[in-house]
Amino acid sequence: MPLADLCEVFDDGDWVESKDQSAEGVRLIQTGNVGEGVFKDRVEKARYISEATFKRLRCTEVFRGDCLISRLPDPVGRTCILPDTGERMITAVDCTIVRFKAKLLLAAFFNYFSQSDKYLSTVEKECTGTTRSRISRNNLGLTPVPVPPLPEQQRIVGILDEAFEGIARAKANAEKNLRNAHALFESHLQSVFAQRGKGQMERNLGDESLLEIIDGDRGVNYPKASDFRDEGHCLFLNTKNVRPYGFDFDSTMFIAAEKDGQLRKGKLRRGDVVMTTRGTIGNIGLYSEDVPFDHIRINSGMLVFRPNQNAVLSSYLFELLRSEIVRGQIRKRTTGAAQPQLPIKTLVNFTIPVPTNLDDQCAVVKRLRAFDPETQRLKSIYQQKLAALDELKKSLLHQAFSGQL
Repeated sequence: MPLADLCEVFDDGDWVESKDQSAEGVRLIQTGNVGEGVFKDRVEKARYISEATFKRLRCTEVFRGDCLISRLPDPVGRTCILPDTGERMITAVDCTIVRFKAKLLLAAFFNYFSQSDKYLSTVEKECTGTTRSRISRNNLGLTPVPVPPLPEQQRIVGILDEAFEGIARAKANAEKNLRNAHALFESHLQSVFAQRGKGQMERNLGDESLLEIIDGDRGVNYPKASDFRDEGHCLFLNTKNVRPYGFDFDSTMFIAAEKDGQLRKGKLRRGDVVMTTRGTIGNIGLYSEDVPFDHIRINSGMLVFRPNQNAVLSSYLFELLRSEIVRGQIRKRTTGAAQPQLPIKTLVNFTIPVPTNLDDQCAVVKRLRAFDPETQRLKSIYQQKLAALDELKKSLLHQAFSGQL
């Protein structure tokens, strides 16, 4: 049956602007609170409106047990069931309020169905918008939902509750072990740099005899959305392509040679080290000979460190910048609460240990990279376990809503 036909209430939330919000009162539940089948409390980011504003805007109150559907990504159509937050609640206009007819559909049954590929692919086909995908409430209401008898719904929910609880425990253990693998390497990294050898000097990152710091691209010729393509002459990196331990090219975009020629800053050379300085700060990438792209530019959310190879090796600088020596200084000196950033004028005052002998730098890198494969092996094991658990969830959901469970 169409989703809307299964509901006693199928309405959008309220249009609440920033000027309408207050420090306390009736809580505003937003799309960020709607996870994939789970409610994300995010108390630290909670927003409210006053009782007077609630009455003035004629807001619709939502209650424990109501289902909320986000009509914005990611993914569009994800749902959660509202818990008892201990507060009165309303929801934002981009959330659809769903209260099911008790004799037709269990909220928990639909909440599981909304996590299935069948449901998500159906919703995706009805989405519109080029820059930000969304679905209208009318199209959402037409989404077909399986409606087995209530006892069968209860049986399926019971099986999935038990299975998903076990999967959640297994994921928590795998994530803990993955964090431990990270911590193991971090500890080794810290211990290597803590051993101060002969000829090692404390230097500032702003020391121009050591390296050059270069901004990412910005300005009038900065690429517009229409300039980007799936393939092209020059890879254009954004901050998502730089992770804590190197580059990530799973999602890439390119610009043509003509646009590349119009830009003045941010063109990488082999041996450059890249650091994110906005949003998630301190992620590091090394443009080594192993990187399979000959032309790369970075956006303004990053900086290029171009080492003087007679003073500091690129590989040493990469390892140093991802060590606690630098990360600790980043945590202390990052500015901006809402949009954290690390300006160059702050970064140039960071102190780093640099052996004057390049052979000593090379020895440090060798020690770290001899240890790295074992760490990567452990991380790979736990990442594979996490991926397998996600696939298990998908498989169970497919079976549940295709009559195979």
